[in-house]
Amino acid sequence: MPELPEIETTRRAVEPLVAGRTIESVDVRHPGVIAHPDATTFAERLTGRTVLGINRRGKYLVACLDDGSHVTMHMRMTGCLVAAPTGYPEDRHTHVVLHMDDGTEMRFSDMRRFGRFWLFGPDEEDDSGIGRLGPEPDDPSLDAGYLEERIGGSHRAIKECLLDQTVVAGIGNIYSDEILFETGIDPARPANSLTHEEFGRLAHAIPELLGYFTETNLVTPDEHLAGKGRDYRNTPFLRVYGHAGKPCPRCGETMVRSVVGGRGSVRCPRCQR
Repeated sequence: MPELPEIETTRRAVEPLVAGRTIESVDVRHPGVIAHPDATTFAERLTGRTVLGINRRGKYLVACLDDGSHVTMHMRMTGCLVAAPTGYPEDRHTHVVLHMDDGTEMRFSDMRRFGRFWLFGPDEEDDSGIGRLGPEPDDPSLDAGYLEERIGGSHRAIKECLLDQTVVAGIGNIYSDEILFETGIDPARPANSLTHEEFGRLAHAIPELLGYFTETNLVTPDEHLAGKGRDYRNTPFLRVYGHAGKPCPRCGETMVRSVVGGRGSVRCPRCQR
C-alpha cells in the first residue's frame, strides 16, 4: 500500500510530464473510480483544462487546474498513477486516462478498484477527506507538545495513533513500524503510557524517517513508468517491516510479528520492550 514516500515519488515522476499541458479528452473506463461528480460530468469538465501542477497532501495527490478547480486523487491500497506516451503498453487494470495535448497520457490503474478521483470547482468544498488530515510530518507544529496533547490521553495503541491520518498525515503500516523501531517503542503500548521524552523521540523520528525513505525511493519518470508506478526503491532500507523471524539489526534478537489494531506489526522484543 503506497504511503507518503511512495505518493511523493509518484508526484515527482508524473508532475513534470503533465504540468502546463492541456487535457484534450478523458477516458473513464470504470465509472466507480470517480467519486465526485458523476463520470460523465467529470470527463466533460476536465476536457480543455490545463494542468498547472500536482501537489501532495498526506497520501492524496491534487492536480490544480487553470480555472481554479482541482482533481483530488487517492491511490488507496493498489492504485498507481503514471504518465506515458501514447502507444506505450497499458496496465490491464487501467481505469482512467487523461489525454494531454502533447501526446502524454496520465493513467490511473488499480487492480482492486479502491482508488478514487474527485473533481471540485473553485467554489466547491473538497469533501474527499483531505480536509481532516493532521499536519505533514515535516510541519514545525509537529513536536512533542502537539503529540502529547493530541494523543497523550488516548488508550489506543501508539501504532494505531500513528496510523490515524487526523493525527499525522501520510504514515501507514510500513513506516509506523520503522518509526517505532527507531524510537524503541512497542507498537502495542497505549499512547497514554508514553513519557514526554518518548513523544519527543517520535516527533524527531517521524520527519527524519519519512524524509529519508522519500529520498531513497527517488526514480526518474522513465523508471517510474517502466515499473508501472509500483517499483519502489526503498525496500532494501527497511529495517523491521517484513523482517519477522530475522535478527534485529541492532541487537540480533529475533524479531517477532504481532497484530496491533488489526494490522500486522514487526518489532524487536528486546529493543522495543
